[in-house]
Amino acid sequence: MKRRMAVFCSLLALLIAGLSVAQQKSPVTAIKAGRLIDPETGTVAANQVILIEGEKITGVGPNLAIPSGATVIDLSQLTVLPGLVDAHTHMAITYKEQPENNYYYLTYITDSTALRAIQAASNGMQLLNSGFTVVRDVGNNALYADAALRQAIEQGWLPGPTVIPSGPMIGSTGGQFWPTPEMYKYHNIMFPEYIDANSPDEIVRAVRENMLFGARTIKLCIDCKPWGYSVEDIKLAIREAAKGGCKVEGHVQTADGAQLAIDAGVYIIAHNNALTPDHHRQMAEKGIFLAGTDTPFTPYRGSEAAFKRTVANLRDAWEKKVLLTFSTDMDYWNERMKDPKTGEWLTRGELTINFLETWKAAGIPQADILRAMTINGYKAADIISQRGPIKPGFFADIIAVPGNPLSDIDALRNVRFVMKNGMVFKKDGVMVPEKFFHPGPVKTPNGRWSR
Repeated sequence: MKRRMAVFCSLLALLIAGLSVAQQKSPVTAIKAGRLIDPETGTVAANQVILIEGEKITGVGPNLAIPSGATVIDLSQLTVLPGLVDAHTHMAITYKEQPENNYYYLTYITDSTALRAIQAASNGMQLLNSGFTVVRDVGNNALYADAALRQAIEQGWLPGPTVIPSGPMIGSTGGQFWPTPEMYKYHNIMFPEYIDANSPDEIVRAVRENMLFGARTIKLCIDCKPWGYSVEDIKLAIREAAKGGCKVEGHVQTADGAQLAIDAGVYIIAHNNALTPDHHRQMAEKGIFLAGTDTPFTPYRGSEAAFKRTVANLRDAWEKKVLLTFSTDMDYWNERMKDPKTGEWLTRGELTINFLETWKAAGIPQADILRAMTINGYKAADIISQRGPIKPGFFADIIAVPGNPLSDIDALRNVRFVMKNGMVFKKDGVMVPEKFFHPGPVKTPNGRWSR
């Protein structure tokens, strides 16, 4: 009897100790915001206090009491807003003018998945440094380097944005490649850059396979070949993706392909160069997001003629009230990617924010540009219920700049403060990432990784 009582008392003590630990609150951080922007409404509130406990926001208001012992971050001289979103990028591929002369084939062959994953990690940190706290990484990531990067960031092994990975792009025979018979039949040149899926069974398998290996969005190459997908094929992919909680982005290259994607009801259409004003009208009516990948004309990329077309297309989409996102399709590098004023290499974040040049040339109002870079991006990434608004219950993904992006969107080029999941990554314009690094897992996976 005494032995049983001793065991009971020991178990009770452990239970009480466990409850005590569970009841301990996470450290509280209080941010004093001089100006707080709500990008959804395009309004500014002055002298706000943001309370953060652990990873999430617990309170926002002008006269909130700051708890005793809270860490206070004074941003009273800055404008505070949600983190930025690149709604279409590629962090684990960089096709170069040398040595592969911008051929995906050679990039895939010469750069291993491991090497590309490390580059993706570096790109992620550079993007976070420029205020991008969410990226949709949609294809050309070798053997699921995008999904691995998301897991590594969630584990706390390195800092980076919230990654919404797609896994390999799914397409009909050939994908975006035009391989020789030897390349295709004997050297398997397609996978893992693309998954061939031609029949309904193959489409279902490809979608399920990507979700199994960590995809949080599905990307279809609608018309990369003349024998691309039908409306029924695309609808099948949409239904299958929905079973795993994923939305479908359609990569389109032709006007006919764009119409098929619209008729099928994809969630996002990638690339604006083949879309017509009528496509824009239909997309607005159906609430389809556009990741236009609107490349600016710079000393390191593009042409004046192409830029004029891009600007005109973006302007038309805005006039037709399409749901616009800020997107780049960044996947290239060359020796000219330097700051003309300093001669220093531009970071991945600086190259990304430079896409503002297209939006300014298109005459898009500052508030609408900011909405595309934040709220619309969070909606397109399908995480608007968890991230984006600076409101209680949401993850604390917060940036701050000296100017006011609502009156000068270029203020976003000077991000002085970055907080991701309640942890400070950048302060006073300097990265302070040490708290992001851990030697081992800090979150245990339970089957499918949480969204």
